[in-house]
Amino acid sequence: MCRMAAYLGPSIRLQQFLLQPEHSLVVQAYAPQELVYAKVNADGFGVGWYNQDNQPANYRNTQPIWADSNLGNLANVLEADLWLANVRSATPGNPVNHSNTQPFYHGDLLFMHNGYIGNFTEQIRPQLFEFLDSNILAGVQGTCDSEYLFALIRHFLADNEDMAIEEAVAESFSVLDDWLGNSEALLNIIISDGELVYAARHGINHDSPSLYYTTDDESFADAQLVASERLTKDGLWQPVPEHEILVLSANEPPELLAL
Repeated sequence: MCRMAAYLGPSIRLQQFLLQPEHSLVVQAYAPQELVYAKVNADGFGVGWYNQDNQPANYRNTQPIWADSNLGNLANVLEADLWLANVRSATPGNPVNHSNTQPFYHGDLLFMHNGYIGNFTEQIRPQLFEFLDSNILAGVQGTCDSEYLFALIRHFLADNEDMAIEEAVAESFSVLDDWLGNSEALLNIIISDGELVYAARHGINHDSPSLYYTTDDESFADAQLVASERLTKDGLWQPVPEHEILVLSANEPPELLAL
């Protein structure tokens, strides 16, 4: 499990997104309000963005976010118009190491997952080994369920060049639903292609984790944000409905699509 957030709007420094909000991800690391199955998010953190060439980049650390002595300096220098970030509480059985720390990126995609896939090691991962394209499977560097979920989405995108990201997400959730049987999965994700931000709130055989969005926060003028927990008290944060995917665009109002 984790807490995660994304920003899309005018270019801002990382500190404004990650450190300054009253209920920032730093606060959510040690004092989350709506976290399921954990009390703190102390198993690492990560930040993702797109550089001037629109290529994804990330900064990840297995330390708690409050323990990174370099973060303040980086956050005061790095600037982007699209940010993804998360603080992690590792699912039991998923090691805390650099390869398992989000956000992940591949090609032009940045990806984060909040949740878990039940019976992953015994039941789901063996089926993924059989199902995934060998080139997709070869790109998996870690062992956690989140990276394999990212691989499954990329599998569908690679298999059909005309498939939209939201369709690949829906297909991936459908496959997992078939494989899980009575097992549970919490499947909140945020994924971006550098232009749009997609945020899904979904659970299989379980209520979905919390997820909110806003387009009207005075702390982030002309921006759109999505987060596991509201970053501010004053912004008009709304819950993403369960089993729907939110699509954020810099030039369009938010769109909600059924999964």
